[in-house]
Amino acid sequence: MVWVLLVTAIVCEVIATSALKSAEGFSRLWPSVIVVLGYGVAFYCLSEVVKTLPLGVTYAIWSGVGVALIAVVGWLVFDQKLDAAALLGLGLIVTGVVIINVFSKTVSH
Repeated sequence: MVWVLLVTAIVCEVIATSALKSAEGFSRLWPSVIVVLGYGVAFYCLSEVVKTLPLGVTYAIWSGVGVALIAVVGWLVFDQKLDAAALLGLGLIVTGVVIINVFSKTVSH
């Protein structure tokens, strides 16, 4: 269940962050509602996850996967370009998350 909550936290955070652009500084109602609700659900789920998984590991996975997904959303939805350095950096982030999940003894599988 903890992994479902973590994935939910990541997805909600990505949706909320993506809606920030459309919210235009919280001047548009519905995108702003999506931002607030998305972050609210994300932080609630994250608070439940840290009851089971170590805080540092939880945050590394949540932020790392979130950064990578936001970059993909920016590329696909907002037509933002990713150069070689950006792709390399994102690859390193994803690699770090995989290493934590596969090799770290602090994560219970």
